[in-house]
Amino acid sequence: MKTIKNYLFAMIGLVSFSVAAQHKTFEVITLGTGDPILFFPGFTCPGEVWEDVVSELSKTNTCYVFTFAGFGTVPAIEKPWLPKIKEGISQYILENHLEKASIVGHSLGGTLGLWLASENQFDFKKIIVVDALVSTGALIMPNFDSETIVYDNPYNQSLLTMDDGNFETMATQMTSGMALNKDKHEQIKSWILQTDRETYVYGYTDLLKLDLRETIAKITVPVTILAATQPYGEAAVKAIYDEQYKNLKEYTIKYAPDAAHFIMYDQPDWLLKNLFEALQ
Repeated sequence: MKTIKNYLFAMIGLVSFSVAAQHKTFEVITLGTGDPILFFPGFTCPGEVWEDVVSELSKTNTCYVFTFAGFGTVPAIEKPWLPKIKEGISQYILENHLEKASIVGHSLGGTLGLWLASENQFDFKKIIVVDALVSTGALIMPNFDSETIVYDNPYNQSLLTMDDGNFETMATQMTSGMALNKDKHEQIKSWILQTDRETYVYGYTDLLKLDLRETIAKITVPVTILAATQPYGEAAVKAIYDEQYKNLKEYTIKYAPDAAHFIMYDQPDWLLKNLFEALQ
């Protein structure tokens, strides 16, 4: 079954390439029929990260599975990376009459979905974010000020000049905490290593700079948040989400038991059940 799914994804990717090639900021494959859902992956991940979810949801919905520039095999683009990704998606939504679609986004993809919803340009049906924050920078930096985040800094320079061996060592260390399912560590790491290096560095800078804590007050679309509880525990995670989302007028949040950042790998049945419920 896994081989068949991989074959279908590969073939549809080939069929869709002529369409995807028109949008330099991403590629899209389309599966299924029914109400549209846009699937956005997390940072460094191709659309393949949604493969098992989409194999089920495509039975009842048209699933548009995105891979962003610089991730997987999609060619990189010039910075500013994240604003260009958002602009490209907005254009794609208009061209394909997807203004009433639902969005399912993991990590960066969830943040991107909230950014789009906050502008109220489209009448989205639902935004579902999977372990995503509205200000990653505010979480990791004391006294965070987005204006101080710049591309040219010593840390970015060290990443750009890091040799492949040390970069792989860093990726291995990072991956170990992203999923409790150790069988998926090598896959997650391979996506990090496959990512265009400048996209990895400057794209993450864009994400750190993005601060939607005030902006989300403008969102009128129903929002569901599916949050991982590991490695910090539900109480600590709840405090983070309460602070990050305090300006969002209304949302539903559920916490995935025994799951780290890649909930789709640690609790696939729980995730699929909650996606189905949120989309109804």
